[in-house]
Amino acid sequence: MLLRLVASFETFRPILRLVSMSHYAEYDKVGRQDSDKMVDAAVLEKLEAGFKKLEAATDCKSLLKKYLTRSVFDQLKDKKTGLGATLLDVIQSGVENLDSGVGVYAPDAEAYTVFAPLFDPIIEDYHVGFSQTDKHPAKDFGDVNSLVNVDPEGQYVVSTRVRCGRSMQGYPFNPCLTEAQYKEMEEKVSSTLSGLEGELKGTFYPLTGMAKDVQQKLIDDHFLFKEGDRFLQAANACRYWPTGRGIFHNDKKTFLVWCNEEDHLRIISMQMGGDLGEVYRRLVTAANEIEKRVPFSHHDRLGFLTFCPTNLGTTIRASVHIKVPKLAANKAKLDEVATKYNLQVRGTRGEHTEAEGGIYDISNKRRMGLTEYQAVKEMQDGILELIKLEKEA
Repeated sequence: MLLRLVASFETFRPILRLVSMSHYAEYDKVGRQDSDKMVDAAVLEKLEAGFKKLEAATDCKSLLKKYLTRSVFDQLKDKKTGLGATLLDVIQSGVENLDSGVGVYAPDAEAYTVFAPLFDPIIEDYHVGFSQTDKHPAKDFGDVNSLVNVDPEGQYVVSTRVRCGRSMQGYPFNPCLTEAQYKEMEEKVSSTLSGLEGELKGTFYPLTGMAKDVQQKLIDDHFLFKEGDRFLQAANACRYWPTGRGIFHNDKKTFLVWCNEEDHLRIISMQMGGDLGEVYRRLVTAANEIEKRVPFSHHDRLGFLTFCPTNLGTTIRASVHIKVPKLAANKAKLDEVATKYNLQVRGTRGEHTEAEGGIYDISNKRRMGLTEYQAVKEMQDGILELIKLEKEA
């Protein structure tokens, strides 16, 4: 999910939400359900109603609608993960929001296996080039010193950012987390990050009970995230807000971690200018240091697992805000380079926004089927090509 910035203190009021599925009440009592229990009648009824709603939605273009055929639905409707998550947990956001692009979320790591007949074709469709028989390569950050400053003169690149998502092993994803688990995870993350040294040394700020001056400071720095949008709300990803959520940043404000926003951990390295090498090295150091203390959820075929199937494998998004006014006037050429290097071109403020002053947000599109290093190197080579063309234009 794109960077979401908070606008007001209203964000931090605990939100009391009525959860649509009756079995969540049991999660709160015991934290898990036995996988051999039958899916209850109320859930099956909601599933059938949801499937009919999707069938009738002729204008719906989501990957959920495309791949949830009657045969797949019948195959999966009675299945449960060990934590009790059902197909309803997977599809309810896409059923409620028919304008979804994807429409599914994984309620826990096991869901990617239990509901593979739905997830696998969606993953193949979204991550172009990663087929259902492909296996994501092992983690490989590569030669971190070989990446460069893409704009040493500082004429084109405004800022550079590399982030990755991680899930903590042994915990479900947002819809299945209990309030106690949220608190336990926040404590683990806070103590882990507080132990970081050197450039990564910083402060953890819990969202719960956050003082107004701290909140305003984080807003001013564009570090604060807000409660999830309607897609996440419908997926039951915002329960017990703001319990268990927090933000960590280092003293230089070049390293940031979001705790329990959409994913368990969103690890971010960023700075002004175009020194991609420095930004990437900081991210790699941080991810490795955190993993020594907090094991991450990983899948043999899919790589690192997170809540959304669009963010698997490397989970890496490397991006720059880059000013290329001449290429902005020749969008066809910009798109040609983007296609060649598998780049995603967005407006200044993210997807579906304009490029203000010819400034674009450009990032790697591929996250699966290649290593972390290859994903960032491909983006670097594309940016170098864009700058070359901008100079020549």
